[in-house]
Amino acid sequence: MSLPKNIHIRFLLATVALVLLVFILQLVFPVIIHSKIWEIVGFMAILSFLISLLNSFLLKTLPDNFFQIMVLAMILRFIASLVFIGLEVWPGMENIILFIADFFIVFLFYLVFDIYAFLSNLRPISK
Repeated sequence: MSLPKNIHIRFLLATVALVLLVFILQLVFPVIIHSKIWEIVGFMAILSFLISLLNSFLLKTLPDNFFQIMVLAMILRFIASLVFIGLEVWPGMENIILFIADFFIVFLFYLVFDIYAFLSNLRPISK
């Protein structure tokens, strides 16, 4: 069985896999999962989806600025992540280290997915 060609379907499948993994880990090892994990997963899913839409729009509009568009996406993701962590931690939260560790793991999951999508699209993008 091969993966679908549509990047949005792949994104949906990756998100479903992450949700299932988090759910299983929450049942088996509840100590390593923060209580706000679903907010983290939801935020990263929405952010990654919006950034992928922005990337595809900009790559269709300005195909010669590929590197700048990819750097813009990384910077937007990083700044939005810092703002999210700041807004969640600011009011005072229990177990901040666990929250940041869980956020970092989910962040890396979506980063690996973006790298995979980037590498799988290199051939069609290159001329």
